[in-house]
Amino acid sequence: MIQNETNSPYIANPTRYTNMPYQRCGNSGVKLPKLSLGLWQNFGSSDSYENGRELIHTAFDHGITHFDLANNYGPTYGAAESTFGRILKQDLLPYRDELFISSKAGYDMWPGPYGDGGSRKYLVASCDQSLKRTGLDYFDVFYHHRMDSETPLEETMQALDYMVRSGRALYVGISNYRPAETKQAVQILKELGTPLLIHQPRYNMFDRWIEAGLTDVLNSEGIGSIVFSPLAQGLLTNKYLQGIPQDSRAARSEIIHLNKEHITPEKLVIVNKLNNLAKKRGQSLAQMAIAWTLHNDAVTTCLIGASKKEQILDSLQALENLTFVNSEILQINNILNN
Repeated sequence: MIQNETNSPYIANPTRYTNMPYQRCGNSGVKLPKLSLGLWQNFGSSDSYENGRELIHTAFDHGITHFDLANNYGPTYGAAESTFGRILKQDLLPYRDELFISSKAGYDMWPGPYGDGGSRKYLVASCDQSLKRTGLDYFDVFYHHRMDSETPLEETMQALDYMVRSGRALYVGISNYRPAETKQAVQILKELGTPLLIHQPRYNMFDRWIEAGLTDVLNSEGIGSIVFSPLAQGLLTNKYLQGIPQDSRAARSEIIHLNKEHITPEKLVIVNKLNNLAKKRGQSLAQMAIAWTLHNDAVTTCLIGASKKEQILDSLQALENLTFVNSEILQINNILNN
């Protein structure tokens, strides 16, 4: 971790709530900003602390109150939570009650049989570790990060219920659960007396799986959602319009979520057509892609990532035009299906 940090006190922008729209999360009393900031990347042990600090400041100064973490975000595992904890202590403690901070557990975290999955032992231990790294007394929402077929769903939901009853979290969520699993989780938590607040699924123009049943469950049960990967790991930006730049993430063999095999000539044709439509709307392709996810009435907030503050500012401009006329939706569907 780069250690240099300035000592100048942080004072939040007094007009931070002027332009950010907020939406109620399902049937709860919580309102979330239309954009939330994810710390999956760029907050690790090898990343610049000062850059991460600037990203957090930029987001909060523009009304982004929701910051999304997970136990294994890094690298190394836990590093993003530790970085956020330093920023919280240095700058954001006076604003803690204005922030909505989440973390998750469910994927590989530490060696042995208790460092992965959905058991009560893993989830409670992981939550305690995450609280220690961030320096928080509680999380606003704590998620189970993925369905674990080897653990009874009742045990996992009982663990989430315990998080709330023990004061470790105010609300609970799930991520990457399919429709039937989500409906089961909702019912179990309802019986336990800890309602499910929110679901975090992947959603973008190239990955629309939530439309095949999950959005119906969310709407009918009054559950909010925060969708991640709205830009399809950068594919829905202007970065790949002319192919794969040598310095791009897709050119690096270690990136498994987006690589050369994903960027086919056929997809580039689609991306260019979408880019032309975005220009007609007065938006960049990335801005239109973010706005498109928010057009779904089951989506509460869109989770963005950033490596520099200009990317956050660019994403915020998507909020200036969230309306799609029917002809635009039809055109997007035709482009994606042809």
